[in-house]
Amino acid sequence: KREGEFRISKFEFRNLGVGEMPRWGMLIDLDKFTGCQACVVACKQENNIPFSTPEEAEYGREISWMRVMTIIEGQYPEARVRFMPMLCQHCDHPPSTKVCPTGATYKDPEGLVAQIYARCIGCRYCANACPYQVKYFNWFEPKWPEEMKASLNPDVSIRPQGVVEKCTFCHHRLQKVRDQAAADGRELRGEGDYIPACVQSCPTQAMIFGDLDDPSTRVSKVSKSPRAYRMQEDLGTEPKIYYLKEGE
Repeated sequence: KREGEFRISKFEFRNLGVGEMPRWGMLIDLDKFTGCQACVVACKQENNIPFSTPEEAEYGREISWMRVMTIIEGQYPEARVRFMPMLCQHCDHPPSTKVCPTGATYKDPEGLVAQIYARCIGCRYCANACPYQVKYFNWFEPKWPEEMKASLNPDVSIRPQGVVEKCTFCHHRLQKVRDQAAADGRELRGEGDYIPACVQSCPTQAMIFGDLDDPSTRVSKVSKSPRAYRMQEDLGTEPKIYYLKEGE
Protein backbone atom coordinates (compact mmCIF):
# COMPACT_ATOMS: atom_id res chain seq x y z
CA LYS A 1 0.00 0.00 0.00
CA ARG A 2 1.49 3.34 -1.05
CA GLU A 3 1.12 6.48 1.00
CA GLY A 4 -2.11 8.28 0.18
CA GLU A 5 -3.53 5.36 -1.81
CA PHE A 6 -7.25 4.81 -1.33
CA ARG A 7 -8.11 1.53 0.36
CA ILE A 8 -11.23 0.37 2.15
CA SER A 9 -11.84 -2.75 4.17
CA LYS A 10 -14.68 -5.20 3.62
CA PHE A 11 -16.18 -4.18 6.96
CA GLU A 12 -16.11 -0.49 6.01
CA PHE A 13 -17.65 -1.31 2.63
CA ARG A 14 -20.61 -3.06 4.26
CA ASN A 15 -21.08 -0.03 6.48
CA LEU A 16 -21.68 2.03 3.35
CA GLY A 17 -24.99 0.21 3.02
CA VAL A 18 -24.25 -1.72 -0.16
CA GLY A 19 -23.99 -5.24 1.27
CA GLU A 20 -21.14 -7.66 0.68
CA MET A 21 -18.26 -6.51 -1.46
CA PRO A 22 -18.84 -7.63 -5.08
CA ARG A 23 -16.13 -8.78 -7.49
CA TRP A 24 -17.20 -7.56 -10.90
CA GLY A 25 -16.35 -9.66 -13.93
CA MET A 26 -17.37 -10.36 -17.52
CA LEU A 27 -17.91 -13.41 -19.68
CA ILE A 28 -17.75 -13.39 -23.50
CA ASP A 29 -19.21 -16.24 -25.53
CA LEU A 30 -17.06 -16.55 -28.66
CA ASP A 31 -19.73 -18.72 -30.30
CA LYS A 32 -22.07 -15.71 -30.28
CA PHE A 33 -19.49 -13.00 -30.87
CA THR A 34 -19.66 -11.84 -34.50
CA GLY A 35 -17.05 -9.06 -34.53
CA CYS A 36 -19.63 -6.43 -35.50
CA GLN A 37 -17.70 -3.78 -33.48
CA ALA A 38 -20.84 -2.47 -31.74
CA CYS A 39 -19.03 -2.85 -28.41
CA VAL A 40 -16.06 -0.88 -29.74
CA VAL A 41 -18.24 2.03 -30.89
CA ALA A 42 -20.28 2.04 -27.66
CA CYS A 43 -17.10 2.08 -25.58
CA LYS A 44 -15.64 4.99 -27.52
CA GLN A 45 -18.82 7.04 -27.30
CA GLU A 46 -19.54 6.25 -23.64
CA ASN A 47 -16.03 7.03 -22.41
CA ASN A 48 -15.12 10.06 -24.54
CA ILE A 49 -12.30 8.26 -26.34
CA PRO A 50 -10.82 10.57 -28.99
CA PHE A 51 -10.44 9.73 -32.65
CA SER A 52 -7.10 8.64 -34.07
CA THR A 53 -6.03 9.72 -37.52
CA PRO A 54 -4.68 7.17 -40.04
CA GLU A 55 -1.22 8.72 -39.57
CA GLU A 56 -1.36 8.18 -35.80
CA ALA A 57 -2.58 4.61 -36.30
CA GLU A 58 0.43 3.87 -38.52
CA TYR A 59 2.69 4.81 -35.60
CA GLY A 60 0.68 2.59 -33.27
CA ARG A 61 -0.79 5.56 -31.43
CA GLU A 62 -4.47 4.77 -31.82
CA ILE A 63 -6.63 4.61 -28.68
CA SER A 64 -9.36 1.99 -28.33
CA TRP A 65 -10.15 0.68 -24.86
CA MET A 66 -12.01 -2.20 -26.53
CA ARG A 67 -10.61 -3.77 -29.67
CA VAL A 68 -11.56 -6.81 -31.72
CA MET A 69 -8.62 -8.93 -32.85
CA THR A 70 -8.98 -10.89 -36.08
CA ILE A 71 -7.42 -14.34 -36.18
CA ILE A 72 -7.21 -16.00 -39.60
CA GLU A 73 -6.72 -19.74 -39.73
CA GLY A 74 -5.87 -21.70 -42.88
CA GLN A 75 -5.63 -20.40 -46.44
CA TYR A 76 -8.21 -19.40 -49.01
CA PRO A 77 -10.62 -20.96 -49.90
CA GLU A 78 -10.52 -22.95 -46.66
CA ALA A 79 -9.69 -19.96 -44.49
CA ARG A 80 -11.58 -19.40 -41.24
CA VAL A 81 -11.79 -16.10 -39.37
CA ARG A 82 -12.12 -15.90 -35.60
CA PHE A 83 -12.85 -12.75 -33.60
CA MET A 84 -11.36 -12.15 -30.17
CA PRO A 85 -12.49 -9.09 -28.17
CA MET A 86 -9.73 -7.65 -26.01
CA LEU A 87 -10.08 -5.12 -23.20
CA CYS A 88 -8.60 -4.61 -19.75
CA GLN A 89 -8.83 -7.95 -17.97
CA HIS A 90 -9.16 -6.32 -14.52
CA CYS A 91 -6.86 -8.92 -13.04
CA ASP A 92 -6.95 -9.90 -9.39
CA HIS A 93 -3.13 -9.74 -9.49
CA PRO A 94 -2.46 -6.96 -12.01
CA PRO A 95 1.24 -6.49 -12.86
CA SER A 96 0.65 -2.86 -13.85
CA THR A 97 -0.22 -1.72 -10.33
CA LYS A 98 3.06 -3.07 -8.95
CA VAL A 99 5.27 -0.85 -11.11
CA CYS A 100 3.41 2.48 -11.02
CA PRO A 101 5.63 4.95 -9.09
CA THR A 102 2.77 7.34 -8.24
CA GLY A 103 -0.12 5.00 -7.42
CA ALA A 104 -2.04 6.26 -10.45
CA THR A 105 -3.27 2.73 -11.15
CA TYR A 106 -4.49 0.41 -8.41
CA LYS A 107 -7.04 -2.32 -7.76
CA ASP A 108 -10.08 -0.99 -5.92
CA PRO A 109 -12.10 -2.92 -3.28
CA GLU A 110 -14.46 -4.31 -5.92
CA GLY A 111 -11.68 -5.74 -8.04
CA LEU A 112 -11.66 -3.02 -10.72
CA VAL A 113 -8.23 -1.89 -11.90
CA ALA A 114 -8.67 1.86 -11.73
CA GLN A 115 -6.81 4.84 -13.17
CA ILE A 116 -6.32 8.21 -11.44
CA TYR A 117 -5.38 10.49 -14.31
CA ALA A 118 -4.32 13.41 -12.10
CA ARG A 119 -1.59 11.18 -10.62
CA CYS A 120 -0.32 9.76 -13.92
CA ILE A 121 3.06 11.14 -15.02
CA GLY A 122 3.07 9.28 -18.35
CA CYS A 123 6.07 7.06 -17.60
CA ARG A 124 4.22 4.10 -19.19
CA TYR A 125 5.67 1.54 -16.79
CA CYS A 126 2.16 0.14 -16.34
CA ALA A 127 1.59 -0.18 -20.09
CA ASN A 128 4.84 -2.11 -20.49
CA ALA A 129 4.09 -4.36 -17.51
CA CYS A 130 0.61 -5.31 -18.74
CA PRO A 131 0.89 -8.63 -20.64
CA TYR A 132 -2.40 -7.96 -22.45
CA GLN A 133 -1.32 -4.62 -23.99
CA VAL A 134 -4.62 -2.92 -23.17
CA LYS A 135 -3.29 0.37 -21.79
CA TYR A 136 -2.95 3.34 -24.12
CA PHE A 137 -0.80 6.45 -23.86
CA ASN A 138 -2.56 9.65 -24.88
CA TRP A 139 0.07 11.19 -27.15
CA PHE A 140 -1.97 14.22 -28.22
CA GLU A 141 -4.55 16.56 -26.79
CA PRO A 142 -7.95 14.96 -27.51
CA LYS A 143 -10.03 16.71 -30.17
CA TRP A 144 -13.47 16.16 -31.66
CA PRO A 145 -15.29 17.75 -34.61
CA GLU A 146 -17.40 20.69 -33.51
CA GLU A 147 -20.57 18.81 -34.50
CA MET A 148 -19.75 15.97 -32.09
CA LYS A 149 -18.84 17.93 -28.97
CA ALA A 150 -22.45 17.93 -27.79
CA SER A 151 -22.39 14.12 -27.79
CA LEU A 152 -19.62 13.84 -25.20
CA ASN A 153 -20.60 12.04 -22.01
CA PRO A 154 -20.69 14.54 -19.10
CA ASP A 155 -20.22 11.69 -16.59
CA VAL A 156 -16.72 10.86 -17.88
CA SER A 157 -13.73 13.16 -17.63
CA ILE A 158 -11.79 14.05 -20.77
CA ARG A 159 -8.25 12.88 -20.20
CA PRO A 160 -5.44 15.41 -20.59
CA GLN A 161 -2.56 14.86 -22.96
CA GLY A 162 0.25 12.62 -21.73
CA VAL A 163 -1.51 10.09 -19.51
CA VAL A 164 -2.23 6.37 -19.72
CA GLU A 165 -5.88 5.37 -20.11
CA LYS A 166 -7.79 2.11 -20.40
CA CYS A 167 -11.11 0.30 -19.86
CA THR A 168 -12.71 1.00 -16.48
CA PHE A 169 -15.76 -1.28 -16.89
CA CYS A 170 -17.65 2.06 -17.21
CA HIS A 171 -17.08 2.75 -13.51
CA HIS A 172 -19.17 5.94 -13.67
CA ARG A 173 -22.22 3.73 -14.27
CA LEU A 174 -21.46 1.84 -11.06
CA GLN A 175 -21.46 5.11 -9.13
CA LYS A 176 -24.85 6.03 -10.58
CA VAL A 177 -26.58 2.72 -9.87
CA ARG A 178 -25.09 2.58 -6.36
CA ASP A 179 -26.63 5.98 -5.59
CA GLN A 180 -29.94 4.84 -7.09
CA ALA A 181 -29.95 1.67 -4.99
CA ALA A 182 -29.26 3.71 -1.84
CA ALA A 183 -32.11 6.09 -2.75
CA ASP A 184 -34.41 3.10 -3.21
CA GLY A 185 -33.39 1.72 0.18
CA ARG A 186 -32.02 -1.56 -1.19
CA GLU A 187 -28.72 -3.26 -1.83
CA LEU A 188 -27.00 -3.14 -5.18
CA ARG A 189 -27.86 -6.27 -7.14
CA GLY A 190 -25.04 -8.50 -8.38
CA GLU A 191 -26.57 -8.59 -11.87
CA GLY A 192 -28.75 -6.21 -13.85
CA ASP A 193 -28.05 -2.92 -12.05
CA TYR A 194 -24.51 -2.26 -13.22
CA ILE A 195 -23.98 -2.86 -16.95
CA PRO A 196 -20.99 -1.52 -18.95
CA ALA A 197 -21.69 0.06 -22.34
CA CYS A 198 -20.08 -2.77 -24.33
CA VAL A 199 -22.33 -5.37 -22.69
CA GLN A 200 -25.46 -3.26 -23.18
CA SER A 201 -24.73 -2.69 -26.88
CA CYS A 202 -23.96 -6.29 -27.90
CA PRO A 203 -26.69 -7.31 -30.40
CA THR A 204 -26.10 -11.04 -29.93
CA GLN A 205 -25.86 -10.86 -26.12
CA ALA A 206 -22.47 -12.54 -26.33
CA MET A 207 -21.29 -10.59 -23.27
CA ILE A 208 -22.63 -10.92 -19.74
CA PHE A 209 -21.53 -9.01 -16.65
CA GLY A 210 -22.03 -9.28 -12.93
CA ASP A 211 -20.62 -10.26 -9.54
CA LEU A 212 -18.37 -13.29 -9.86
CA ASP A 213 -18.70 -14.01 -6.14
CA ASP A 214 -22.52 -14.09 -6.22
CA PRO A 215 -23.49 -17.70 -7.06
CA SER A 216 -26.90 -16.56 -8.34
CA THR A 217 -25.51 -14.47 -11.22
CA ARG A 218 -25.15 -15.84 -14.74
CA VAL A 219 -21.53 -14.72 -15.00
CA SER A 220 -20.68 -16.68 -11.86
CA LYS A 221 -22.45 -19.82 -13.06
CA VAL A 222 -21.20 -19.80 -16.65
CA SER A 223 -17.61 -19.01 -15.62
CA LYS A 224 -17.51 -22.53 -14.18
CA SER A 225 -18.43 -24.08 -17.54
CA PRO A 226 -15.96 -26.55 -19.13
CA ARG A 227 -15.86 -24.16 -22.10
CA ALA A 228 -14.68 -21.24 -19.96
CA TYR A 229 -11.08 -20.06 -19.95
CA ARG A 230 -9.12 -16.91 -19.20
CA MET A 231 -6.53 -15.18 -21.34
CA GLN A 232 -2.94 -16.23 -20.52
CA GLU A 233 -4.02 -17.37 -17.07
CA ASP A 234 -0.80 -19.35 -16.71
CA LEU A 235 0.86 -15.98 -15.94
CA GLY A 236 -0.91 -15.91 -12.57
CA THR A 237 -2.61 -12.56 -13.16
CA GLU A 238 -6.08 -14.08 -12.54
CA PRO A 239 -8.15 -12.07 -15.04
CA LYS A 240 -11.81 -11.38 -14.29
CA ILE A 241 -12.84 -11.70 -17.93
CA TYR A 242 -13.76 -15.23 -18.98
CA TYR A 243 -14.16 -16.44 -22.55
CA LEU A 244 -16.31 -19.34 -23.70
CA LYS A 245 -14.43 -21.19 -26.41
CA GLU A 246 -16.21 -21.86 -29.67
CA GLY A 247 -18.09 -25.13 -29.97
CA GLU A 248 -16.49 -27.93 -31.91
